[in-house]
Amino acid sequence: MPEQGPVLLAIARHAIAAQLGLNGESSRPETDWLAEPGACFVTLHKHGALRGCIGSLLTHRPLGKDVAANACAAAFQDPRFPPLTRDEFAQVNIEVSVLSKPEPIFPANEAALLAMLRPGVDGLILEYGAHRSTFLPQVWEQLPKPEQFLAHLKQKGGLPADFWHADMRVSRYSVTAYAEKPAEKPEVAS
Repeated sequence: MPEQGPVLLAIARHAIAAQLGLNGESSRPETDWLAEPGACFVTLHKHGALRGCIGSLLTHRPLGKDVAANACAAAFQDPRFPPLTRDEFAQVNIEVSVLSKPEPIFPANEAALLAMLRPGVDGLILEYGAHRSTFLPQVWEQLPKPEQFLAHLKQKGGLPADFWHADMRVSRYSVTAYAEKPAEKPEVAS
């Protein structure tokens, strides 16, 4: 849907602004698709560098609410960064990635998994015991080789880069991503 991107980006920006006390809750457009269950990640960039990224891997609430909640979590609860400040807000660009349902894949070994990966298309979830990590498909831009992508994903989950075990669970998903361009940021009343 062509109108989906601007609507989701506006929901994310207004949710963060409301938390910062910059505006009241904006009225959401009356569209059926916002009330349908959906999972998304919201990523914040400041001057091109990551400034926060939080999301849902599985659907558990309406897409509109998932976007608003994950936008606030990315801005104020990402443990890698201090909470976003009012001064930073105007410098942040927002990206909303709507996820497809994760699809389990069953590689016999690491070589088979590497052969199955579709660079630039697949988001990947790795799970082993208490270890769990994911990379959105956009991470392929920084880690274009499947070996790099997988090694860094394992390390993100607290596993050694060369770890492999037959009990590791692997799922992949795709995203539809919508990103603000600096000139397109909507004005938020202060």
